[in-house]
Amino acid sequence: MPRKSADDRKAEIVATALRLADELGPDRLTTQAVADAVGLTQPAIFRHFPTKQALWQAVAEVITERMTNAWEGALAKEREPDRQLVALVLVQFRQIEANPAIPAILHSHELQTENGDLRQSFRALMTRFQGLLLAELTRARDTGRVRSDLVPEDAAVLLISLIQGMALRWSLGDRSFPLAKEGERLLDAQMRLFRAAPDGEPSS
Repeated sequence: MPRKSADDRKAEIVATALRLADELGPDRLTTQAVADAVGLTQPAIFRHFPTKQALWQAVAEVITERMTNAWEGALAKEREPDRQLVALVLVQFRQIEANPAIPAILHSHELQTENGDLRQSFRALMTRFQGLLLAELTRARDTGRVRSDLVPEDAAVLLISLIQGMALRWSLGDRSFPLAKEGERLLDAQMRLFRAAPDGEPSS
């Protein structure tokens, strides 16, 4: 068989690391486990990624690219801002469902205490997502699509908390329910609260 290019081999190693982070757990992931799964020696892994931290950073870059592309795809259609908001949250649920290692990585010792670069990468990713939610919430409030007293900053945090809470429940529950479907149901309940008129105002 033809020998894989360096780029193809690196992509294979990263994909394997992401899969094993789900199967073994992020804190049990070792370069030896990745090497065994790929069919390489551990030194061969280090030829592509000089440290375990570098491998984790590559994993973070793949997740960032996938999520960014998904967000851009969700926002590419012309919709009212509240509908854009729903599309963003739903696509985030689908991304987590398609990449089930993400909840475990976010709560791992590797991210929380061992790997500052990995933590910063995920923090930047979530900050960007929060910014997208905030922009749509602000537009929705200013155009009367949600209640006039809604604080966009607080609403964005509520939506992120909904996503993270659902993802954790899904993960701890052995993925016994469809995350995106259940997430859509609870998101609909949250959006009804966002749209509800404050006391003394007619509903739109």
